[in-house]
This record gives sequence, C-alpha cells and structure tokens, in this order.
Amino acid sequence: MIGLFAAVSAALAVAAGAFGAHGAAGQQEAEWLRTGGLYQLIHAVGALAIMGFARGPAILLLVGGAIFAITLYAMALGGPRWLGAVTPIGGSLLIIGWLWAGWLFWRG
Repeated sequence: MIGLFAAVSAALAVAAGAFGAHGAAGQQEAEWLRTGGLYQLIHAVGALAIMGFARGPAILLLVGGAIFAITLYAMALGGPRWLGAVTPIGGSLLIIGWLWAGWLFWRG
C-alpha cells in the first residue's frame, strides 16, 4: 500500500504543479501549488526509495507530505487561510520521518 499511496501522491503533485503553472488565479496561489507539489513529489519518491528498509519513516513522509501539500492546495483553491497554520504539522512529520530513517540507516 505504501507504493500505491506514493505513486498517487506523486501524480497529484505533478497535477498540482501543472495547475499552478497554467491555471492558478494569482501569483500567491501559483506559489502555494508549486511549493506543495515540489514537497509532495520529493517525499513520495523518498518514501518509495526507503519503504523496503524503513516502513515507518516512509509512511511519515507520505502523511507529512500530504498534510503539507494538501493544506497549500486548499488555500490555493480558495480554502480558508487558517489552513496555513496546519501546514507546519506536515513539515514536522517530514522532518521526523527523515530523522527516523537516518537513525534506522545508522543502526544498520
């Protein structure tokens, strides 16, 4: 399931980036879509790369990437600005996921 979620996440990231480049209402909205897409795509690929060795961290990368990106996507599409206060929760999960993965790789 991690691979499926990562693949769908990557596809959504590409779609968000394309919409940001060609259909966003304004510059701020385009930037939110670009940033969300970039982070979501990077972490989907990262999850695919580590899912065989570090399942827990891979899940955190996907969940964190989704929270981070989806809150930005929602604001870009007219959602409430308070969602910006939720975005750092996703970012924190990303940081924890990478640190956890690093610890697992260090342990061997």
